[in-house]
Amino acid sequence: MHPSKVSRNQLTDLPNIGKACAADLRLLGILEPQQLIGKNPYELFEILCHKTGLKIDPCMLDTFISITRFMDGEAPQPWWAYTEERKNLARNSLS
Repeated sequence: MHPSKVSRNQLTDLPNIGKACAADLRLLGILEPQQLIGKNPYELFEILCHKTGLKIDPCMLDTFISITRFMDGEAPQPWWAYTEERKNLARNSLS
C-alpha cells in the first residue's frame, strides 16, 4: 500500500482493500467508504463471521481497524500496524 494511491472515494481505493475484501464489505451492507465512518471494526468483524458462518482470519479484523480509522481521518496504515493492538486487547479481555 502506497499512501499516495489510497483515497476515500470507493471501497477498493481504501488501504488494504482489494476486490475480495470489498465483496466482504458489501456483504455487510457497506457500499461506500463513507458508511465506515464511526463504525466499530470489532463489530464489523463479528458480523462478517456470523454472516459467512466461518471463523475468519483475525487479520481481517486488523484490516477493518485500518479502514475505519482511515475513514475517521487517520493516515493510511498497513493492516499489520494494528495486529499488536488487537492482540493486546484480546489478552486484556481474557484477564
